[in-house]
Amino acid sequence: MGKTILITGGARSGKSAIAEARALGLAPSASYPNAIYIATAEAHDAEMASRIAAHEARRSQAWSTHAEPLDLTGALVATDGRGPRLVDCLTLWLTNLMLGGHDWRIAGRALVAALPVQVDPVIIVTNEVGAGVVPDNSLAREFRDAAGLLNQWVAAVADEVIFAVAGLPLKVK
Repeated sequence: MGKTILITGGARSGKSAIAEARALGLAPSASYPNAIYIATAEAHDAEMASRIAAHEARRSQAWSTHAEPLDLTGALVATDGRGPRLVDCLTLWLTNLMLGGHDWRIAGRALVAALPVQVDPVIIVTNEVGAGVVPDNSLAREFRDAAGLLNQWVAAVADEVIFAVAGLPLKVK
């Protein structure tokens, strides 16, 4: 079975760049010439569109992109057998689920069940949101709590967990 790597850290910690390097290092071959970038972000405004464009510009031709804001498990199933996958990011996926009125617990459990049976490696980027102050509103507290639980669930089944700090990877598991 494929390896699952969870890379977490704060905002601008370098986690996406670390994840991209790891995915490309998982030996795309003649059979799998590209790593697959599973993008969960949606451009609802100009600022987010600019962030997405910057991420896309940073990636070389060694990547193919599979955009999927909601059905992450389906995206993993659809892309398995085609090379290493990078999911960026789990917390944006959670945001999409919560704001769309979907049951994130059901989707999260399905994801956790799908990860150990993937043939090709999966690298998942997520934000560590529990190290700050307690948010001042219920939606933000609900999100922080959900992100913390989802991260724990994925970390429990991951083969490796990396914490990104100032652009440096710290192996946790």
